[in-house]
Amino acid sequence: MLEAGQNWKLFGYDMRQLGGHWLAAWRSLVWDDDSPLRKRLDEVVCLRGDGDPVLYQAGKVSAQASFECEAVLLPDALALSKSLRLPAAAEGDLGAVLALEVNANSPFSADDTAYGWQLVTRDEALLQLVLVIVSKSAVMAYLGRQYDIHDAHALEIWAAADGAMVVLRGFGEHKREARYRKRLRRCGVMLVVSAVFILLIAGVAAGAMRAELLQVEALADSARSDAVQASRMRTSLALANETIDAANRIVGLYPNPHYEIARLTRLLDDDAHIVQFAMSGREIRLRGRAADASAVMQKLTDEPAYAEVTAPQAIVKVGNTGLEQFSLNINLNDGPSG
Repeated sequence: MLEAGQNWKLFGYDMRQLGGHWLAAWRSLVWDDDSPLRKRLDEVVCLRGDGDPVLYQAGKVSAQASFECEAVLLPDALALSKSLRLPAAAEGDLGAVLALEVNANSPFSADDTAYGWQLVTRDEALLQLVLVIVSKSAVMAYLGRQYDIHDAHALEIWAAADGAMVVLRGFGEHKREARYRKRLRRCGVMLVVSAVFILLIAGVAAGAMRAELLQVEALADSARSDAVQASRMRTSLALANETIDAANRIVGLYPNPHYEIARLTRLLDDDAHIVQFAMSGREIRLRGRAADASAVMQKLTDEPAYAEVTAPQAIVKVGNTGLEQFSLNINLNDGPSG
């Protein structure tokens, strides 16, 4: 016989707390610093302290250069920290549990108390947290003295405790939270719109496929044998066209070097000769000698088949031979050669 307290148990879980666990899981997904959403959508914060400013995103040091939010790191003397170990079941009511802990341990008045916490580790049984309590008046006095800031909401206030960065509630963190909520809403709207478009596209595609299927079935019933033969012929024709297109592309990309050599032989006079010929795709590189290298370059430039003729090196005389050495780069015009 089951005990009265076990009536709501299923596989060791109290079903009466199912809603709280579900909400806690969603809060963890959206708001925890280690959440993938938070890591991607949270604002970059510039943290000021005793040393150089450091950029943080979702509680971790960030390499991003731009930032919209700023925070001040409190000295250790202004922050009271405490490590807490709570049962995992308390995660659903973590805010209320920590508020009671602050009321029981804060040495400051309720109106002068601000606090924050950071989840350090979590397992199936326990939550390890660090709780930081500060005096609002002491914090504001420090901000006015060090930074000439007198607005409690101007900047975020952070404290370092047990190797973790803790954001103290009630200061300037609302700006970052508001921007994060705005990004979440925008992403949610984009996801909903995308899902609607996908459903519409799927519906239209399904309707078109259904209509096409009915048409194909009607044609197949009336002339199945002719359709099969026509399909084979279309397939063969498509393959042939693809082969021809591929061959034309290859010919366009890689013209026949023998034809280009013949063209150069026709264009150059007897007093010019080629020492080196190299061709890659539609680019030709020449090195040769001629009595008038400038005239050779001009003649090749006037050739309609050549899109561009350039000299990567200056023309130089070759000793007392009366010849000039030239180096030319030639780009062929698009289109078939020959």
